[in-house]
Amino acid sequence: MQRYIFKRFLLMIPTLLGVAVFVFLLMRVIPGDIVEIKFTSEGGFVTEEVLAQERARIGLDKPIWQQFASWIWGIMRLDFGTSMWTGRPISHEIGIRIQLSLEIAILATMVAILIAIPLGTLAALKQDTWVDYFIRVFSIAGLSIPSFWLGILIILFLLINFHWVPPMFFTPIWVDPWENLSQMIWPAAAVGYRYSAVSTRMMRSSTLEVLREDYVRTARAKGLWERVVIIRHAMKNAMLPVITVIGLEFAFLIGGLVVTEQVFNLNGLGKLLVQSIAQRDYTMTQTLVMLVAVTFVLVNFVIDILYAWLDPRIRYQ
Repeated sequence: MQRYIFKRFLLMIPTLLGVAVFVFLLMRVIPGDIVEIKFTSEGGFVTEEVLAQERARIGLDKPIWQQFASWIWGIMRLDFGTSMWTGRPISHEIGIRIQLSLEIAILATMVAILIAIPLGTLAALKQDTWVDYFIRVFSIAGLSIPSFWLGILIILFLLINFHWVPPMFFTPIWVDPWENLSQMIWPAAAVGYRYSAVSTRMMRSSTLEVLREDYVRTARAKGLWERVVIIRHAMKNAMLPVITVIGLEFAFLIGGLVVTEQVFNLNGLGKLLVQSIAQRDYTMTQTLVMLVAVTFVLVNFVIDILYAWLDPRIRYQ
């Protein structure tokens, strides 16, 4: 097991290096110059000499390979540099937003799990009954309704009935847990319902497949209670593909909630990523993409480890 973990960590290095090379080159290929965009937004006339000085200040006058080497060396030392647009440290810009995005991702994942696993299992046990049809319609509705549209409906409902509006400022959970949850539970519910739809259908199909296996039939023939057969023998094996879907969705939620954050007036990593791309802030965009890539790699690693716990037949030699 330890050898497998060590090999997996070694495989992460070329994956992350490939992502770093790709995003670095892509940011240099897309049209637009951060220096020109910055001075144009401020208005007025700027000479080429001033533009050249600004490029030299932020390091854009250096050769491409030298810029890449400097950035990678900083990443290895956990020194992400400063934003080319604001001049503030990138670690500070990300730090004040990651707690919000991470909390939404965790709450949305919890909502998705609480919806998907019970409903998916129930739909499989009640196959082709009105319960199964209702759950399938419920999950298809989740796939069909965008999370931002569901968020707008939630805001309208709360505004009309309870006079609730999205807050102007984010309150950390350690400052005021009740105020924090009142802010975060609604976007988490909108996003969690959207992503529970895929997991619900996956749980249903996986459970149906597992219930037809020989070991489930043997467990029933031995006289075990149906609840024991479902929970101990069927659900643990049916959870394998569901965990993969939920894990990948969690990684996506870290930086992929741009529209939902806009609807609920939340300043998270998704909004920061879009702003940095629009402003051609190379260092900020590269760091955010690497953060999402690291999250995906680590989540996949944790999922592989969970496989062995859920299914004893899986062994990593």
